[in-house]
Amino acid sequence: MLHTRYIEMICSASHGDPFAVLGPHLSSPGQTSIRCFLPGAAKVTVLDGKGAALGDLSLRHIDGFYEETVKQAPDAPYRLRVKWESGIEDTFDDPYRFPLVLGEMDVWLLGEGTHLRPFEVLGAQISTMLGIAGVRFAVWAPNASRVSVVGDFNLWDGRRHPMRQRRECGVWELFLPGIGRGARYKFEIRSNSGHVLPQHADPYALQSELRPATASVVCELPAVQPPSHERQLANALNAPISIYEVHLGSWRRVTEDGNRWLTWDELADTLVPYVQEMGFTHIELMPVSEHPFDGSWGYQPIGVYAPTSRFGEPAGFGRLVERCHAAGIGLILDWVPAHFPTDIHGLANFDGTQLYEYADPKEGFHNDWNTLIYNLGRTEVRNFLVGNALYWLERFGVDGLRVDAVASMLYKDYSRKAGEWVPNAYGGRENLDAIAFLKRMNEVVGVERPQAITLAEESTAYPAVSRPTFAGGLGFHYKWNMGWMHDTLSYISRDPIYRQHHQGELTFGLLYAFNENFVLPISHDEVVHGKGSLLNKMPGDRWQQMANMRVFLSYMFGHPGKKLLFMGCEFAQEREWNHDHSLDWHLLEQPAHVGIQRLVRDLNRLYRATPALYQQDFVSAGFEWIEHNDTQRSTVSFARRSESGSFMLLVCNFTPNVWYDYRMGVPQPGNYREALNSDSECYGGSNVRAITGQVTAEDIHWNGRAQSIALTLPPLAAVFIEWTS
Repeated sequence: MLHTRYIEMICSASHGDPFAVLGPHLSSPGQTSIRCFLPGAAKVTVLDGKGAALGDLSLRHIDGFYEETVKQAPDAPYRLRVKWESGIEDTFDDPYRFPLVLGEMDVWLLGEGTHLRPFEVLGAQISTMLGIAGVRFAVWAPNASRVSVVGDFNLWDGRRHPMRQRRECGVWELFLPGIGRGARYKFEIRSNSGHVLPQHADPYALQSELRPATASVVCELPAVQPPSHERQLANALNAPISIYEVHLGSWRRVTEDGNRWLTWDELADTLVPYVQEMGFTHIELMPVSEHPFDGSWGYQPIGVYAPTSRFGEPAGFGRLVERCHAAGIGLILDWVPAHFPTDIHGLANFDGTQLYEYADPKEGFHNDWNTLIYNLGRTEVRNFLVGNALYWLERFGVDGLRVDAVASMLYKDYSRKAGEWVPNAYGGRENLDAIAFLKRMNEVVGVERPQAITLAEESTAYPAVSRPTFAGGLGFHYKWNMGWMHDTLSYISRDPIYRQHHQGELTFGLLYAFNENFVLPISHDEVVHGKGSLLNKMPGDRWQQMANMRVFLSYMFGHPGKKLLFMGCEFAQEREWNHDHSLDWHLLEQPAHVGIQRLVRDLNRLYRATPALYQQDFVSAGFEWIEHNDTQRSTVSFARRSESGSFMLLVCNFTPNVWYDYRMGVPQPGNYREALNSDSECYGGSNVRAITGQVTAEDIHWNGRAQSIALTLPPLAAVFIEWTS
């Protein structure tokens, strides 16, 4: 019989190796001691594999510890029939008769930190063991003295299902037969000091409860989405990419139903057709990983493997991705590997130690956001995040990841004063751990999912962000051009009378435009926190504000770089974005707002139909200034060229004046016509035509070119001009 000391340890949930006590144990040849801990049981009977009774177990401890010897080999199947004190009778498999959960190779790779797909073995995996259906649980907690699975299935009692530790990799594991999809669970962890911690959600949970509830939910691992050559071409550097940035919780709400969110399927039915009609090539979703606080917009995630339950079950998100692809639209996710929140059910102090975060607050705490910083020096943490990137790309088939707050990762002194940060091993400010992680993530994505892209939100001049790692870069495909965004918004916000003194803000970006593979972002960050809407940044009366919007958006679509526009900007949302409310779709009852929307639609269509506007975004051969020094009239003009040499001209007038007989040099002789005029009446403009019909280039030397054309430049407008013959 088992020593009472070990029984007491099981009953008090303080035994670190429950399989050494519970389950079947050889007593003598042909004899097996069966032990179980079942609080609330009145009678426990052991049944053999055919359901025949082998005998009743004896109560060894009043809390519910049972033990008895039966005639059966230790590896023979058996079940437990329990009559509870409530009178209910139940029959189930004993979890402690099942073998190891993790395979030897998984243990090796997890310990090494090189498991490409840890989400396939950690967390809660619906599976079958020894022919019995159930769930395999596994969680990394190397410094814990005991870890238990708790949930509805065991009354959230940490004594009932303690796990086995695989010391080789610090993972705790347990197979629970008889439970399945939809079961709510957490992990109860006892630290090395003996303190029982607040119950933690599963870091690898594939589904979570709707906030404010915090439990993880057992869910099927989504199937691998096959690679798509079509999507690879659509995401390429020489492809047209025009991104519609969306916060799903506020794009559109059902106001007549308590202002609720749309479901995944409702979004598929409404958002996808809208984006398709507007001509955008991609949707970028602000983070959809599970997060506890709506006001974080998803940028403080807890369940990084779980699509948020706000819009339904994970399968619904998968259907949204499918609908996007069926409509020829790519889907990009905001991804947050820079930090995580301090909520007690999350990763903070996970096993009683700073497991996922740096222990030193000078390295591990973001003062700006009151969040914790991932310890990217730990191989297991890097593995957790790299695996997460691959999970979204492979299992849901999303097209790419926009990596948030990269600048905060690259520099150890980011937003810190002297003495508030720890230098790297060489005494510098660069975060070598983060740099190694970003390179590793991009390399894994490039090899395992070559159709996918990664985009960096990087606000400094860190070199080679979008260059391959073998060339010394970080390996991103694209980088947000924050400098262009700030400069152009500063310029367009000025009264036109002063713009002549600030033309450099408009043109400076071309000095570095080809140093990186840039995306031109007008993102959510520019229309919130007191910054006002894009429309309200524009000076002048309402007509001039709308005209400034039109010329600004047109300039953006003509400028080198892929495009990103936050939701609502496409129809000139008037008020600042509020995540708790739907966009002001009623504005589309007004012709001026319809005009802006129509312009964005037509800009997208022109952009996608014109290789000169996208094929050579990242090489100087794709861009040629015609005039950038006409400060007195606040005009600029340039040519964009395709790989074949075809071109499109753009001339912009940033004043409310009409410039008559405006002469502009052209690349070659022939006839030219308007391809798009932002001052057209259909967009809400004054309908001043730059070219009526077509104009033939004259042999008049201008702007350093042998031929030129004479135009009438509309007020606060941009005109795309194409060569016809």
